[in-house]
Amino acid sequence: MAIVLESKKACAVNPLKMSQPLGACYAFLGLHNTMPLMHGSQGCTSFGLVLLVRHFKEAIPMQTTAMNEVSTILGGMDNIEKALLNIKKRANPSLIAIASTGLTETKGDDVDGYLRLIRAKHGDELAGTEVVYVSTPDYVGAFEDGWAAAVKALVEAFVKPVSAPVAGRIGVLPGAHLTPADLEEVRELIEAFGLDAVLVPDLSRSLDGHIPEDFTPTTLGGATIDDIRGLAACEHVIAIGTQMRGALESLESAAGVPCTLLDRLTGLTATDALVTLLMRISGKPAPARLKRQRGQLLDAMLDGHFHLGGKRVAIGAEPDLLFALASLIHEMGGEVAAAVTTTHSPVLTEVPTAEVRIGDLEDLEQLAAGCDLLLTHAHGRQAAERLQIPLFRVGIPQFDRIGAAHQLSVGYRGTRDLIFQLANTFIAHLHAHTPGDWPLPAEALAAAQGVPAGGCSSCSAPTEKVVSIIPA
Repeated sequence: MAIVLESKKACAVNPLKMSQPLGACYAFLGLHNTMPLMHGSQGCTSFGLVLLVRHFKEAIPMQTTAMNEVSTILGGMDNIEKALLNIKKRANPSLIAIASTGLTETKGDDVDGYLRLIRAKHGDELAGTEVVYVSTPDYVGAFEDGWAAAVKALVEAFVKPVSAPVAGRIGVLPGAHLTPADLEEVRELIEAFGLDAVLVPDLSRSLDGHIPEDFTPTTLGGATIDDIRGLAACEHVIAIGTQMRGALESLESAAGVPCTLLDRLTGLTATDALVTLLMRISGKPAPARLKRQRGQLLDAMLDGHFHLGGKRVAIGAEPDLLFALASLIHEMGGEVAAAVTTTHSPVLTEVPTAEVRIGDLEDLEQLAAGCDLLLTHAHGRQAAERLQIPLFRVGIPQFDRIGAAHQLSVGYRGTRDLIFQLANTFIAHLHAHTPGDWPLPAEALAAAQGVPAGGCSSCSAPTEKVVSIIPA
């Protein structure tokens, strides 16, 4: 069991974490025809917008209430009212999802009260557009917390009890650490058993890098409001990641749906747990292709442990991603020598290492001295260069690479590919041996130079041992 420590520095040096509002808006991007709206200053929104654009290399819809000094002091109702009416008029989304920021949380804006007044005043003008608000102060928590709060708010806003479940419908509440490719893999695993998967949020339909037929100012796809309501009619709901426990509990309380929480889907035993659950729900055996994929993963683990076994690895990531990666490294015989994360989570004590530090990338760099590999997002590239160890990019942001949305690390196939990528990273950074790495014995060296063993031809002084006759 890991000990969880929190950095007590006066400031963050090269921050590892991102804010709650950004995490909430990221979740809202997984909903169809939706406009995420940050209630705060323009800078709060533009910073998060640029980060997501650089990571996904896609247009990201996001708006702001554009608070200034005066509106912050007097209250932001007028700004929210104008923002809702403008967005409705120009984009006509199905959902406007509002996330607070530190600015308005510090002021103490009663956004729920504002929305009641605005609905009463502009009910006809806003007809056809739902509005959801989630409190996400950015001075506490992190990206993962914002995502979790947003999903919980969606469940509490739209899920109502139903008379009977729909046979074969499986709901999925994925965590923020899963990529669009991961969500697509989860869907395919569920559908392999003849079941229908409903993912909320569903980034695999909105941020998977597709080009739409027509321009839309809102999100390009994802879960619909009917999908969210349909969670109540699911035969079973699966949550992936400890961060989703709150949303899962709200769903159980609201609709009484049978639920299962899986703390990760990276690794052999983790994927086996999901497949076993799907076999039980569907009453069907695992398809032959899944059995073959499992065999491929076992072979990959055999091949990969020669390269990962005994390696010291440093990881900096959100709690659920940290747990998934650290567990795989541990299962492959590696050592998680340094683990730094962004926020508190019950899963941190389960990370297979001695200590987990809640801190920043400076903490990670200090703890990673002597490690063989650094796993974190793109902001860790300078630390890896100073430490002279390779960097394996994980999580958000990855602005200096393309294809981040298609990184796959869950299921049998995803775990197999992740093992190959980690092993190949070590292989690519192996020391390239030269003849200078194998010094010749003194006798062989003397013979190569035409000098009798034991001394030179002109004197009786012994010959000094030469390391190599070939420059390195």
